[in-house]
Amino acid sequence: MTQTWFIVTFAVKRQEKNAKDFCCNSQIYNYFFFPPICRMSVAAYCVFCYRKIGTSGPATKKHLPWNDIRKIAKVTGSLILGGFVFITYEVLSLNKLLQIDTQALHQEKLKSYVYVRTASLSPSEYQVKEQFSTFDGEDHECALWLLLKRSQSEDKAIRLQAVQDLASNSHWHDYQYVTVAQTCDQRTAIGLARSRDVDLRFFLPPPPLPKIKTDYSIEDELRLLLVSLPQTGLDPCVQYFTSLALSESSHTLAAQMGGLWCFGGNGLPYCETLSKIPSETVELFCLQALVQHSKISSHCEKIEAKGGLQLLQRIYQLRKDSAKIQRNIIRIIGNMALDERLHSSIVRAGWVSVLAEVMKSPHIIQSSHASRALANLDRDVVKEKYPDGVYVLHPQYRSSQPIRADILFVHGLLGAAFKTWRQQDIDRRLDRKASEGEEDYSQCWPKTWLASDCPSLRIISVEYDTHLSDWKAKCPVEAHRKSIAFRSSELLDKLKAAGIGDRPLVWVSHSMGGLLVKKMLVDASKNPEMDKIVNNTRGIIFYSVPHHGSQLAEYSINARYLLFPSVEVKELSKDSPALKELNDDFLSFAKDKKFSVLSFAETLPTHIGSMLKLHVVPVESADIGIGDLIPVDVNHLNICKPKKKDAFLYQRTLKFIQDVLAQEL
Repeated sequence: MTQTWFIVTFAVKRQEKNAKDFCCNSQIYNYFFFPPICRMSVAAYCVFCYRKIGTSGPATKKHLPWNDIRKIAKVTGSLILGGFVFITYEVLSLNKLLQIDTQALHQEKLKSYVYVRTASLSPSEYQVKEQFSTFDGEDHECALWLLLKRSQSEDKAIRLQAVQDLASNSHWHDYQYVTVAQTCDQRTAIGLARSRDVDLRFFLPPPPLPKIKTDYSIEDELRLLLVSLPQTGLDPCVQYFTSLALSESSHTLAAQMGGLWCFGGNGLPYCETLSKIPSETVELFCLQALVQHSKISSHCEKIEAKGGLQLLQRIYQLRKDSAKIQRNIIRIIGNMALDERLHSSIVRAGWVSVLAEVMKSPHIIQSSHASRALANLDRDVVKEKYPDGVYVLHPQYRSSQPIRADILFVHGLLGAAFKTWRQQDIDRRLDRKASEGEEDYSQCWPKTWLASDCPSLRIISVEYDTHLSDWKAKCPVEAHRKSIAFRSSELLDKLKAAGIGDRPLVWVSHSMGGLLVKKMLVDASKNPEMDKIVNNTRGIIFYSVPHHGSQLAEYSINARYLLFPSVEVKELSKDSPALKELNDDFLSFAKDKKFSVLSFAETLPTHIGSMLKLHVVPVESADIGIGDLIPVDVNHLNICKPKKKDAFLYQRTLKFIQDVLAQEL
């Protein structure tokens, strides 16, 4: 019996050793192989024992000694206890490996929470809250719907705060952005588009456009739209440029649709047939004609009724490589947005998402056109309306900061609302350090520098046509439109609609823009409805304004035309009676109103072509007779373009504005 037990025990241990050596080499013994080996060993031992018991004695008496039983119990108990310890160890190890870090999950969950500002709930919101109590969802899900509910509140303060909370939270999930885009109302969508750094996922893409007729191209659709617009009671220049946009090849089609204007010749002035012109050029000419039509409210209704919003959307998507075409289209949308009856149609046509995207453009001209269109759509916050040619440079987004005063920039002829006020161009050959910092170059320093230094100001830049289109031909009555008197009357009406005069005001002007400012103030002083523009004027800045005429008028017609059209040149003649009368009228009431005046004068000649250099505005002509006069070593074109932010030109301008508006700022 003892020998048998030794043999079995030795065999069992031998098997365990071999298995352990193998499993250790495989690094899996402790975890997987040991329990099966144990079970095999026990089974083998039991078999040997039972065989021995069955064959070792007579069949009449089966007796098992107590010593053997105790040995078997010890071995079996040890194996069972070891197995339980091993299983317990494995369970604990697996549990540790599979344990989830609840703290990390909690931190991740916090990112999804939306912290809504406390505000008193209306009875309807209490009902919504009660519904949320049975809603099987996370807290941030309830917050989303609560903000959407508040965004439609009758209380304006709650409504605006809800839109701000929606736009400022960056932890929404993708499906939540889609939820807002599909459920928010028109007013909320426009408010989100005018929120700084808004996520574009808040907006639905433009709806699918109807298929264009196979027989017509985009140019044909534009011509059909132009022909369908009213043809009576129009500005002669609008008629003239519309007639040029309609080609000889579409005369028959236009006649079938109700007639055609031919105001100065058939077709384009520099080709025989329209088919020789690239389609993009034709579209641009047609869009320029539509810009003129969009300035007339009744024509905007016709454009909308004829599917013009969808057609413009199609052209916009097809011509993403043409900034000029897109700019003209957004300009048309901005003009149509002046009519509140068309707001729903503009939103349904998908223009809010397009404008929100353009607002993020790094190009100031593009973003400013989109900003104007959205401001005209945002009747919940913006009281003023911005007609064609009036652009808000700051603030372009909704802001809780109150506006204390207005700064109005007026460019000269052949200038523009943006390019006139850019930073002085960098000559890489002469200024390597400046070229290295070109990424900080300002395309429009009033929008970048002045807005950061005086954030509580509303900064507006106006633009008036120095030419009505890119056509080589001129409008027959264009000469009248270019007179200072006509431009003054036209701009005053636009500025009144934009709320100019409701706050303290500072004018900033360049070249002939200064003459226009003086004329507007003189005209406003004689009109009781415009009197507040004069009364709220705090100061005027003149950059090389020819108060007493320009030497340019003394040169030949060819030289004069390089800078000024003929009408303006005649008005610029040295010691012109018209200029003298304008200056006398201005000074007569400017001294009574005690306007603060700052004048800058150029001292360097301006290159006109490759042959001619002259002082466009001499120092004596830039002296208006009141205020400070500061000569600066720059030419006529750069007198309003500071080299950098810490340059004398800008710093002196900034100090003047801060001084005259010290009480407001």
